[in-house]
Amino acid sequence: MNRPVRRVALAMLVLFGLLIANANYVQVFQGDSLRADPGNTRVLLDEYERQRGTIVVDGRAIAESVPTDDSLKYLRRYPERAKYAPVTGFYSLIYGATGMEQAENGFLAGSDNRLFTRRLSALLTGRDPRGGNVVLTLNRRAQDAAYAGLADRRGAVVALDPTTGAILAMASTPSYDPNPLSSHDPSAIRTRYNQLAAAQDDPLLNRAINQRYPPGSIFKVVVAAAALANGRTPETVIDCPHRYLLPGTRTLLRNFGDATCGAERVTLESAVTNSYNTGFAKLGVDLGESEVRAAAAGFGIGTGDPLEVPLRVSASSLGEIPDDAALGQSSIGQRDVSLTPLQAAQMAAAVANRGVLMTPYLVSEVQAPDLTVLDRTEPDEQSTAVSPEVADGLTRMMRSVVARGTGRAAQIGGVEVAGKTGTAEDGTDRPPHAWFIGFAEKDGRKVAVAVIIENGGNSGSETTGGRAAAPVARGVMAAVLGAGGG
Repeated sequence: MNRPVRRVALAMLVLFGLLIANANYVQVFQGDSLRADPGNTRVLLDEYERQRGTIVVDGRAIAESVPTDDSLKYLRRYPERAKYAPVTGFYSLIYGATGMEQAENGFLAGSDNRLFTRRLSALLTGRDPRGGNVVLTLNRRAQDAAYAGLADRRGAVVALDPTTGAILAMASTPSYDPNPLSSHDPSAIRTRYNQLAAAQDDPLLNRAINQRYPPGSIFKVVVAAAALANGRTPETVIDCPHRYLLPGTRTLLRNFGDATCGAERVTLESAVTNSYNTGFAKLGVDLGESEVRAAAAGFGIGTGDPLEVPLRVSASSLGEIPDDAALGQSSIGQRDVSLTPLQAAQMAAAVANRGVLMTPYLVSEVQAPDLTVLDRTEPDEQSTAVSPEVADGLTRMMRSVVARGTGRAAQIGGVEVAGKTGTAEDGTDRPPHAWFIGFAEKDGRKVAVAVIIENGGNSGSETTGGRAAAPVARGVMAAVLGAGGG
């Protein structure tokens, strides 16, 4: 064999070797990720050959697959339409899976290892394989109340069981109907998706876990926790000037409506009850950045730790605090402080649980097609946010907010409610965001909730947290506890 032929042969061997190596790499190392890729339509087509599992809330399906007469054997259907769409997501022939459809895709599709024996049995007996069922922690009455309370406004609601971390409600508006996106008509799917993607209000966004907002005065719970942890009590008297000059600046920070505190010095409980900005800005500066950051980290804010429920949750942040002026602004939940509604609900839940912050979760259990429980979520502690003594002090002051302060609209007859309102600035040309966080207990059962109404629903004088958000929270807590709403 002459030299040119040997060179060609060697080149061919090298190319074949690289081809075989690449094929093995794709099969062995990338196989799982390619199969899990929501845009892999080949996998989707294969999954349409078997009945996908059901997503269940309180014994009723919120996502199910029904037989069809067309080339794709099953159609994904969402009986509750927009109410649960931010949680379920959609299962699309064109755009793959989102939400819980994506997070639990392996189990719903039947490819999860926990269903291996069922797949093998179906193969040996000739039965059609089926996916498993995912049972969520959501409470149907709470979800109904949350969705109805938000109405046609932009916003979100999250309710938690403080003692376990189970998510009882997760609503986000505006929402959308997942059914057109899960049809078998590619043209109709693309048309509807493009309409939703181009919508100014972004209905495809789950605001409850993936939108971060300035928290405004609900962040005063964190600063109050720092104060209690550093020797203050609800009776401690703090400075509360009519207007507070931010250190090193000529900027005067004011209370809402430029109101006075009634006196130059007030108790910490009074400052929380009436949500005095000047008192808390000065208190945050007196405590120092390290103490405020430490208190926030206890609640899971600004730690950078990723959270999945199993839906991926955007991280909350304190932002940069370069000086005392920035610290004063951050101490009233403005400047660069940003929280998701889920994070806000966790703040309330930790106080309700006497300082213990539980890891939030959406999946109660997963079931085989015959309803046998294969796995069940066990509650898990995320962190100790504050000591029991600090939690008790916060509870006392937050109850005062609802009993006689800015949160009166959250009162529930026969139930003691604790809460904190927030009215967070959103630029100079838009109304502020309206917040409420709080918790309540009845007959040994507890519920914590966070509500945000973007720009207060643009309803004029109703844009404050006490007027716009607190009534929604009241409805959700009452629904969970089976209590009267007034």
